[in-house]
Amino acid sequence: MNDLVAGKTGDWEVVIGLEVHAQVTSNAKLFSGASASFGAAPNENVSLVDAAMPGMLPVINRECVYQAIRTGLGLKAQINLKSVFDRKNYFYADLPQGYQISQFKDPIVGEGSLRIVMSDGSARDIGIERLHLEQDAGKSMHDQHPSKSYIDLNRTGVALMEIVSRPDIRSSAEAAAYVRKLRSILRYLGTCDGNMEEGSLRADVNVSVRRPGSPLGTRTETKNLNSLRFIQMAIDHEVARQIEIIEDGGEIDQETRLFDTSTGTTRTMRSKEDAHDYRYFPDPDLLPMVVTQDEVDTLAAGLPELPDAIRDRLIGDYGLSPYDASVITEERETALYYEAASAGRDRKLVANWMTVELFGALNKAGKSLANCPVSPDMLGGLVELISDSTISGRIAKDVFAIMFETGKTAPAIVVEKGLKQVSDSDAIEGLIDKVLAANLDKVEEFRGGKDKLFGFFVGQVMKQSGGQANPSMVNQILRSKLDG
Repeated sequence: MNDLVAGKTGDWEVVIGLEVHAQVTSNAKLFSGASASFGAAPNENVSLVDAAMPGMLPVINRECVYQAIRTGLGLKAQINLKSVFDRKNYFYADLPQGYQISQFKDPIVGEGSLRIVMSDGSARDIGIERLHLEQDAGKSMHDQHPSKSYIDLNRTGVALMEIVSRPDIRSSAEAAAYVRKLRSILRYLGTCDGNMEEGSLRADVNVSVRRPGSPLGTRTETKNLNSLRFIQMAIDHEVARQIEIIEDGGEIDQETRLFDTSTGTTRTMRSKEDAHDYRYFPDPDLLPMVVTQDEVDTLAAGLPELPDAIRDRLIGDYGLSPYDASVITEERETALYYEAASAGRDRKLVANWMTVELFGALNKAGKSLANCPVSPDMLGGLVELISDSTISGRIAKDVFAIMFETGKTAPAIVVEKGLKQVSDSDAIEGLIDKVLAANLDKVEEFRGGKDKLFGFFVGQVMKQSGGQANPSMVNQILRSKLDG
């Protein structure tokens, strides 16, 4: 059953489609040799082609084309061996040509799909309608002068992949999961760095509502959302706004809207254009683009293992939970860390230590896995000490904290601090006898049927041992003595 939203007059179904603009990882722009790097001074990375100087002709960057093909293959999509670049005509101050070179009827990548996994472990496929290449526009800067706007053309001509989903998404949570998964695939492939805060990945969100089973409603498009949180907030606001309008007898206008991050609301930007408004036609300066099947096959052979395949392997071969497998495979660096840390060790235990202790410590310290003081082998070494009962799980948490702070290995810390787990049955029996003798009244209560006191006795024995007694041996010996 799809997620339904309750209104005053009944339930509504939300229909969402996303257009994600992903900046292609490339040294140069799509049609010029100018640098595509981020952070340069205004108008530093601008060639004569980018500035639309008379007589300048575009030349296709082969690597950008290959990156688009790699992405299409990663999305299990149809690769079109022949595609066409079109001119999308509109006039704006930061678009020096007066048109954008894009693709319309004949994109480089056709239909594909992307699998999302929700927090409850449920999975579903979202259809990909197309992926096309296009050049980015420049940037208008309105805060540099009290009465004038400045233009920065550094982004002009930077290669973008516009990845268009089917209207298969049914909630803001699914939309966020879709963008998160898409970003993960792009990063695995190395075709886009996915840095939403730098603008290299941003989404336009198309939202409509309808009664369950009814035809599609009128949609609005909210532009340029650059965080997963903003995507969810914009969708939730737009859904509530549309339902309220329709239930009050109004109609939804097909329009383009902007999201105000300070208020969490959307507002009208302009009426929504249709394709004919842009007067698309094939770019006369560019021949149809043709790639060979051999080129596609070579690119396919060089792809890395992608998150879905790794996730399925972690669940099927290693016995991990769907949740842990999803968390570990979201980023390629995390999957590689896990594989190295868990090789030859308890796979489930390593996953648990990664997703709870390691990620928790990194988050608290504001660090990423790239500058983590605990290497994969160090974490694996700690898990080995737990697995062979050298230390208990509780002591291991203390050891991990010291590892994270100092960069020392677990065996070294255990020796240095004298933390080796006590597994001597005589020593443990002595501790138990001491605890029972000090709590004779509770022993009688336990034997009288108060079973919950068993945990109290275990806690007292562990306290007496400084947390170093072997928990399973404590349980076994204590049980025999109390039942005796």
